[in-house]
Amino acid sequence: MPARSPTLLDHHVRRGRFERICRGLYRISGFPTSQHDDVWEGWLAVGSDKAVVSHQSALVLHDLSDNIPNAVHVLVRRQDRGLRPHAGVFVHTINDDDPIPIVWRYGIAVTPPARSIVDAADQLRPEQLEMAVRQALGRGLVTRRQLEQEAARHTRSKAIDRALAQVAA
Repeated sequence: MPARSPTLLDHHVRRGRFERICRGLYRISGFPTSQHDDVWEGWLAVGSDKAVVSHQSALVLHDLSDNIPNAVHVLVRRQDRGLRPHAGVFVHTINDDDPIPIVWRYGIAVTPPARSIVDAADQLRPEQLEMAVRQALGRGLVTRRQLEQEAARHTRSKAIDRALAQVAA
């Protein structure tokens, strides 16, 4: 039977059966960890029904670029901007009527590669952005056209155009 009451959760934490990750999020003690637990925990802490992993964190899950983000980046609708994420989570918002396309990586909802690259473009050094573009194109995760269209929708055409020019050179 799932633990539902705070008293029962506290009991299991004291007995060492559960580890408290953050408010409302627990892990079974001794359960194997994975390399993406920080992203998983940040996404769950915000709300898996409201958030999608995005920006640099999505690049990590897509295995693009070698950038290591200093926080878990998630995308939520503007109506959900009042969510209180735990430390180490950065919440980005979009308009309520904008679609948030998702793909699934490691059981986590993530923005698709083209969107992830465009969202992170302003936060990456030019060589990191070029690497992400090169890897995504080389592995067939995106096309030039998809990147250009996504960049135009989000007014980040210049950074993406420069990266595409460097990749073509």
